[in-house]
Amino acid sequence: MTAPLLSVRSLHKAYGALTVTDDVSFDVAENALHAIIGPNGAGKTTLIHQLSGSLPSDAGSVHFSGRDITRLGMVERVQGGLARSFQITSVFEGFTVLENAAMAVQARSGSNFRFFAPVARDRGLNDQAMAALSRVRLDDRADRLAGSLSHGEKRQLEIAIALATGAKLLLLDEPLAGTGHEESAVLVELMRELKATHTIVLIEHDMEAVFALADKVSVLVYGRLIATGSAEEVRRDPEVRSAYLGEEEAAQC
Repeated sequence: MTAPLLSVRSLHKAYGALTVTDDVSFDVAENALHAIIGPNGAGKTTLIHQLSGSLPSDAGSVHFSGRDITRLGMVERVQGGLARSFQITSVFEGFTVLENAAMAVQARSGSNFRFFAPVARDRGLNDQAMAALSRVRLDDRADRLAGSLSHGEKRQLEIAIALATGAKLLLLDEPLAGTGHEESAVLVELMRELKATHTIVLIEHDMEAVFALADKVSVLVYGRLIATGSAEEVRRDPEVRSAYLGEEEAAQC
């Protein structure tokens, strides 16, 4: 049996008496899309912080690509092939779309950011950055300032930045949040295409998108995983419907 690309065991995070993630364990297969769903306040974004290395765990372990990365920070995890997008867009709005992607390529190589010598002048960085932009259909926006993009396009750029780091696994934190119908459709199709070449851990409230995309779904409620399975298994799970999914699906009707 093929070993999972990402293996999470008994992750725990608490702030005083408040437990945010509680004994969280799951595996993610290579080139699969694993969605993590749950109500607001369930601990989903904290879990993404723990997986990305931006927040240390109190207990538990994370193995990625056969390597124990539990004690590695965010930079080391990115350099090892694990990158994330954020719930709130985090692009450099005063730089061009191409410069945003090129800086991610530069960070992957371990070089210092040369803010006063535009990275887009470097042909090597430029070519790799354009390849990432092409994957997310933003190559025609390369020379525009990132701040001029629509909200959905900024989400696409965030994914391009993650791709430009050379990531094998993408942690996507609510990429559809705040997007309109057309923008959401573009992002859903993009994630569908990326599944062929990348492993994705997706946090998302849009259940239609989750069930259309996910190979596996984990449900997080009050910091604990109450179910993991195929989209159809999770949809039918009585505990999931009682705790979260019934209300969520009703809200979208």
